[in-house]
Amino acid sequence: MGLCLFPDVDDIDSPDISWSYSGFAAFRRRLAEAEGVDLTEMWGFGGERPWSDVSTTLEPLLDHPDDAGELSPAECAAILPRLEEVIDEWLSEGDAATLSRHIEDARQLVVVLRLCVEKGAAVLFG
Repeated sequence: MGLCLFPDVDDIDSPDISWSYSGFAAFRRRLAEAEGVDLTEMWGFGGERPWSDVSTTLEPLLDHPDDAGELSPAECAAILPRLEEVIDEWLSEGDAATLSRHIEDARQLVVVLRLCVEKGAAVLFG
């Protein structure tokens, strides 16, 4: 069982990105770390810190239910540039080999987000 993020378009061949739930959790933890956020401190992840205390364009992805809902085209457009920057940061880190799975996943998510921005479509969580 897992999670898939995909564009809300009528094209069965459109790109998507899939994770196990634990894989998605690890990906989000690493994204949050790139933003200086410890997810375990955040509301919804076992902590008490409200998301209003955090300033990141990745917040709609980080503070999102795992298995339902969507990201709007505007949220996709806001997330995309920072996600691309994070990929570059991960590539320049000395432990890029350790991050290879997250880098690959982030690149595929960029493909999905870019299509959603181009088509004005939401990303669906399913």
